Amino acid sequence: MNTPIKSLFLVCASAVLLSACTTAEQSASAPAQVQTPTPSLYSNATPLDLRLSAWPYPYPLKEFKTSLQGQPASMMYMDVPAQGKQKGAVLLFHGKNFSSDYWKLTIPALTQAGYRVIAPDQIGFGKSSKPDVQYHFDDLAANTQALLTSLKIKQVSVIANSMGGMVGVRFARLYPQTVQKLVLENPLGLEDYSKDIPPQQNDNLLKLEMSQTETSYRKFLQSYFPNWQPAYEQFVEVYVRVQKGPDYPAYARTSVLTYQMIAEKPVVNDLPQLKMPVLLVIGQKDRTVFGRRFAPPEAVKSLGNFPELGRKAAQSIPNAKLVPIDNVGHVPHVEVPEVFNKAVIEFLNSKP
Repeated sequence: MNTPIKSLFLVCASAVLLSACTTAEQSASAPAQVQTPTPSLYSNATPLDLRLSAWPYPYPLKEFKTSLQGQPASMMYMDVPAQGKQKGAVLLFHGKNFSSDYWKLTIPALTQAGYRVIAPDQIGFGKSSKPDVQYHFDDLAANTQALLTSLKIKQVSVIANSMGGMVGVRFARLYPQTVQKLVLENPLGLEDYSKDIPPQQNDNLLKLEMSQTETSYRKFLQSYFPNWQPAYEQFVEVYVRVQKGPDYPAYARTSVLTYQMIAEKPVVNDLPQLKMPVLLVIGQKDRTVFGRRFAPPEAVKSLGNFPELGRKAAQSIPNAKLVPIDNVGHVPHVEVPEVFNKAVIEFLNSKP
């Protein structure tokens, strides 16, 4: 997924170019223009800590104690029971710049349709622990499998968005006996970013992350949503409130470490090995390129074409169905929840 780091790079690069233009104009005797900073919408908001303790979630949270790279860690998750006749369990994987709370319009639709929903914050995200370790998709998948085992859940269907799509693919490859069906919603990893995105050093990424602003972060998120709505401000708010708190340096470093996980561990080659039924739900206006501003301009032109990536993925996965959604970006379940929920529930209810 595009990261706040990438967004910031865009803002900084634009600022440099603007400065150069202004200098040229000033040499022609044009007066310097002073830009008024955009006022913060959250200047009076209470800061959030590393675990987002004061941030509300739509359902009660439970804790699963585990570890990552030898470090003790807690995975927080929502476990919402099915209503009426029970049809099975569904596991949700969130994206890099989100937490499990952004499934709040998906969860009730699934439970009303008869599915128990398990919605964890992966280690390193949301309300879960954020240890200073190297992150790997296989480790996140293993912890999630351990969570399901602790809940005595033997099989699930998986719904995965953005970076969560990469976790979902690895989870399905590592634990095929667990995954009945797989829904990939605008997943990252449908192309190999390592071919075009130069490796980035952690120190440089951290400097960019720590220089993030409310304005640049909002612009970054707006690239996901072609039709920005006031309700999406919640995703800006949580970031800004963490930034205002004392734990932001640790939060920023975790963001860098999870960036490297995405950069170094492509999953596109796993797609032909998926044997379970797969539904690809693809917002057709999505042009997300992970690490876009670190790539050569010519390379960017061919990256992030989700309509084409979705078609190619559907052809490479043995048992896949493609549902394109027009005029929608990177997060269809947030942008058009009714359309998304209908397509997913029909897929889950269908015979294998």
